[in-house]
Amino acid sequence: MDPGSVTIRLIRADEVDAFRQIRLEALRAEPSSFASRYEDWEVLTDEEWVKRLDEPVFIAFQDGTPVGIMGLFRQRPSKMAHRATIVMVYVSAHLRGSGLAGKLLEAVSDHASDIGIRQLELFVSAENPVAIRFYQRQGFAEIGRIPGGVLEEGREIDDVMMARRLVG
Repeated sequence: MDPGSVTIRLIRADEVDAFRQIRLEALRAEPSSFASRYEDWEVLTDEEWVKRLDEPVFIAFQDGTPVGIMGLFRQRPSKMAHRATIVMVYVSAHLRGSGLAGKLLEAVSDHASDIGIRQLELFVSAENPVAIRFYQRQGFAEIGRIPGGVLEEGREIDDVMMARRLVG
């Protein structure tokens, strides 16, 4: 991948089609990587898709085609509003190993800092060592586990909780 050929941006509600395209690709291509199922999202109305963009969603585009996604979900209670969870992390298979995931994370982290987030958190499957190592390289540390956090085809899989401070 030529890093210059991919652009990353915070998308707007009028770009909901790009959001729908990359989110459904992610759920179809990597079903075990997400808490949601493809079937949960494919039936959403246009209004529901737009509503999901109330939270920041960054999409990577290559030649106008969405090739990566990462979202941010800020905690609502005022005493927790300095924390946000990274969600919907996905990079198209042909761009894995290109550094795109790191660039998406940098864009999301910069945005989070700009809006006053002090700590980023995420959940990753204990059965996804590649993702765990990626997050560790990006400064995240395991802070706990949820035993059997996800039920996948009858199997209980632990969720690894990770966090990274953005300030202090």
